Amino acid sequence: MPNQNKFTNSTTAPFVQETMEDIWRTTCGTWQDCNETTIQSFLSQCQQHNIDPQFCMSWVEQHSDKIPNWSAVSDTTREWVNQHTSTGSPISTRDPHMP
Repeated sequence: MPNQNKFTNSTTAPFVQETMEDIWRTTCGTWQDCNETTIQSFLSQCQQHNIDPQFCMSWVEQHSDKIPNWSAVSDTTREWVNQHTSTGSPISTRDPHMP
């Protein structure tokens, strides 16, 4: 039976990917419903399920064109990752050499 996954076609372990997507559906619902509050809940739930929040952040960034007010959501996401992970170095799509 073909994969009917509408979120991604990742090569990540299926259990991790499915768990992350389930968390997404319960915290954010849809890409259009993603905002600063729901993204924090999503990242927190992922961390509670031992899924790397930076991995989750990267997955969300792949769909940034579908998220209203992406700039604010992205800023909130980076701030959350900085505060809640040991590395404090979130993945960024910005070029550090560009203003």
